Amino acid sequence: MTDFKTLADLVGHHARTRPHAIALTFEAGPALPEQQRSFLQLHENGLALARALQGLGIRRGDAIALVMANHPEFVEAMVAAAHLGAVLVPIDARAQGDRLAALIDRTHCVGVIAADYAAAALAQIRPRATHLRWVVRVVSGELAADAPRACEALDYAQLLARHTQAGLPSAHFTPVDPDDPMQILFTSGTTGEPKGIVVTHRRFVDTAALAASAFGYTDDDRLYSGLSLTHANAQLVTLGAALRLGIACVMSRRFTKSRLWEIVRRHRCTAFTLLGGMTTAVYCEPPSPGDRDHVVRFVVAAGMPQAIWRDFEQRFGIHVLEFYGTAEGGLTVNPFGKGPIGSIGRPHPAFSVRIVAEDGSDAPVGTPGELAFRPASGAPFDIAYFEDPQASQTKGKDGWLWTGDIVRADAQGWLYFEHRRGHGIRRNGEFIDPAQIEKAIADTGLVRDAFVFGTAAASGAPGERDVVAAVVPHRVDLDLSVLHARLRETLSKNALPGRLMAIEAIPKTASEKPLARVLEEWLRDGTVATVFEAPSA
Repeated sequence: MTDFKTLADLVGHHARTRPHAIALTFEAGPALPEQQRSFLQLHENGLALARALQGLGIRRGDAIALVMANHPEFVEAMVAAAHLGAVLVPIDARAQGDRLAALIDRTHCVGVIAADYAAAALAQIRPRATHLRWVVRVVSGELAADAPRACEALDYAQLLARHTQAGLPSAHFTPVDPDDPMQILFTSGTTGEPKGIVVTHRRFVDTAALAASAFGYTDDDRLYSGLSLTHANAQLVTLGAALRLGIACVMSRRFTKSRLWEIVRRHRCTAFTLLGGMTTAVYCEPPSPGDRDHVVRFVVAAGMPQAIWRDFEQRFGIHVLEFYGTAEGGLTVNPFGKGPIGSIGRPHPAFSVRIVAEDGSDAPVGTPGELAFRPASGAPFDIAYFEDPQASQTKGKDGWLWTGDIVRADAQGWLYFEHRRGHGIRRNGEFIDPAQIEKAIADTGLVRDAFVFGTAAASGAPGERDVVAAVVPHRVDLDLSVLHARLRETLSKNALPGRLMAIEAIPKTASEKPLARVLEEWLRDGTVATVFEAPSA
């Protein structure tokens, strides 16, 4: 494989060798037209946008926020920034108020490229963004043509058009150092405040190549993802890998479990990605005669619950390729047909791993401990959080990447995820598997989605957690006591949730990870009106 220094180099290569092949297809639901980009269009639009941003004063090292769901303009901005050496700050389009203001101001963004549906939130915080000089608006098609504009902004399409006219002089871009920052990618924030990971150009293209080979994608594959491009999974496991190989990539503007199989069927996608919470939601959908009507070879899953793994494969007629990785780095892979069900795989040959017990020693086989990665070469793991040297040092202590995740290994070296440090559900001295409970809930056929989490034990026992299940009922009038009675028929007493909470939708991050901390807040402040408390034994 050819080595590339930046995403712009990679796209430029494909624009020369396969200019009219479709690189990207973005679908935004049945009411809006699909948008496509060939490799040549992606290259030319990236160049035009780079010229436009240069005209707006953007120089190497300047930060630009991207506030939008999945649009082709997102990827064009990635290419443009790679030409200029600008630093992108992808932000979940649902962010608003203090969170949005903090992300933009904390990273010193001088410009924002935002979808029009994020304009109102931007208008509210713009006076607090002290470095912000301009906003560029992307028309989404989701708002009425005559909708009032929430803030003063330049129009993306017009800006691009002005810099794609024939006869424009060639723009001069200062060569970009591949070890310069490409973007500040924020962590999901499921267990605390998000941290900004500094991702270099080299790391992006190298990790994209690693993903392409590790997951066994071929030149005949067509990849799909509904995950947000503000997250490392969509950027690297799907988009980056597809661009690295020069194969087609299909993305939804937002994830939709109800249309998942229709989308991959229509676009003849052969592989797609799911994270744990998404898997449960898809499994909760009622069985359909069309469940196997597709050409998908395999699903690249991170967190496929062991409880539904085999049923998922059989119902949908696909293989599951399970992997583990963090936005900071590290990779384990369980190729389908090779590793045991429930395992997150073995370390990729590019990495060495340790499983570290509480006392700092290496945990014996079968004993849980914290997973740590280091490059197989023995070089120290390079971790950089934006303007947070203390967190960077802690995460990369002694040259290892400390994941904060508890795993165990079997005698053959296959790894099994246990829980996030400090977030396991231990009840009466026994660790509870939330996936088993979620499967039991899904199998009742009464809910559209479910998420099981732990709260501090009412008994006050140190380290103990009470089990709570958040459910999205098919019918708003679901009697939660009926659901609880059904669960008593299949779950052990220790695994039976002490509380059920009915909600309209489970709050999730941009990467579709359920937000347990938000659900806990809802329980504490009484936000959830429908809560069933199981009678004490």
